[in-house]
Amino acid sequence: MQPLASMATRRGLLLVLVVALCEVSALGRTPLWDGNIMMPTGEGHKGEEGTRWAILIAGSAGYWNYRHQADVCHAYQILKRGGLKDENIIVFMHDDIAYHPENPYPGTIINKPDGPDVYQGVPKDYTGSDVTVSNLYAAILGDKSAIEGGTGKVVDSGPNDHIFIYYSDHGGPGVLGMPNPPNLYADDFVGILKKKAAAGTFKELVIYLEACESGSIFEGLLPEGLNIYVTTASNAVESSWGTYCPGMYPSPPSEYGTCLGDLYSVAWMEDTEKENLKKETLEDQYLIVKSRTSNHNTYRSGSHVMQYGDLKIDVEELERYLGFDPANENVTKPGLSELSPVNSDIVTHVPQREADLVHLKHKFYNAKKGSLREANAASELAKTILHRRHLDDSVRLIGELLFAGEDALQKLGAVRPAGSVVVDDWACLKNMVRIFEASCGPLTQYGMKHMRAFANICNAGINSSRMSLASLEVCKISTSVDLGIWSPVTSGFSA
Repeated sequence: MQPLASMATRRGLLLVLVVALCEVSALGRTPLWDGNIMMPTGEGHKGEEGTRWAILIAGSAGYWNYRHQADVCHAYQILKRGGLKDENIIVFMHDDIAYHPENPYPGTIINKPDGPDVYQGVPKDYTGSDVTVSNLYAAILGDKSAIEGGTGKVVDSGPNDHIFIYYSDHGGPGVLGMPNPPNLYADDFVGILKKKAAAGTFKELVIYLEACESGSIFEGLLPEGLNIYVTTASNAVESSWGTYCPGMYPSPPSEYGTCLGDLYSVAWMEDTEKENLKKETLEDQYLIVKSRTSNHNTYRSGSHVMQYGDLKIDVEELERYLGFDPANENVTKPGLSELSPVNSDIVTHVPQREADLVHLKHKFYNAKKGSLREANAASELAKTILHRRHLDDSVRLIGELLFAGEDALQKLGAVRPAGSVVVDDWACLKNMVRIFEASCGPLTQYGMKHMRAFANICNAGINSSRMSLASLEVCKISTSVDLGIWSPVTSGFSA
């Protein structure tokens, strides 16, 4: 045993050391310990950093919409490499592409020319008829009791968690498509986000949204202060763009016959795959994606990538939301790519709403002359074009009846100032769409572009009775061609 005097001396020295450290701290100097090292109950403890969650949604069906499910499958692979667990990644996709008869390599999906298979291992959480708006909302809110079908997986998040939501499909002013009706309306979606925020079940939430007029989902609706940050592929009045399409540069292998990806989507994902996400911030990626999606801000093709919500979040590293791939550990801080010379005659991208026509034309021109495949492709292409004409003419004629003036088209297409909500009465908008479809048939993914017309009918104070009469009058004579029945499962017309 040590002498008592020696033990007392050591205790005295320890007391002197403690006092000295306290004096250094009081003088505002840096203490000699690491302030991040705390007890398990401390604020900085690793166990309090929270969990990463992700919801990935492909809102379409049909082979000509191949790119949307390819986008979502690619996003899953990125998150998986980033360290997110399957239990924390929720996937919504119709799952009719990998084994579609048109797919030249059954059981595989690619997202760029000669790219890797991104389908393997993707969770089948909500597929087929289970890909619905109600299931999506329940998954976001963590409400298992409201789920119908699927795996029942939801975002069971806590106050320290980070959530990433990615959506890819067609859209229109104030609306996003889904493979099963009804579509997703902006007011309902933002309402769900507000409810999630009020519940205090996340620290921060980030949304990447690929769709035409995707900015309209948040303009005038998403307030600051919810700890939600959003980027969209386009502003509130323009199309988003498909890429890696047949006949364009770069083109997919000829046997695919459809666009493999969406421009904004592949921009953020291909950037993510080559960067160190511990160093790249949301703002860094926004600027890189904005440049690529706008063709280096020339807008020779492409759209305006937008930001909404709490922009202060964009200083944070992407690793908080997408995880981290150790393979990129040594990558330096990201930077914008140089503007490369592009022949203006080369078509590199296609507006989203034209991508189905690109597929159908490719299918027709590459079919054996005189074959049944050629005849079917010609019929499908003709029906699609006629259906578009039917929708366009019907909306125009209804507008002329309702506004009874030469400026009817201007009133139908009027755009409110930037930052304004697209419609004042969302219930009216939804009702006008139902009235139109009851007389004129489904809007389909193409017809969503007319949502602004229906919004302006509501904004003009026109009631449902007048809309019903006009729709009945117009659509009983607007087409004499039997187009068949539109199928949301195949995204085409059945006989």
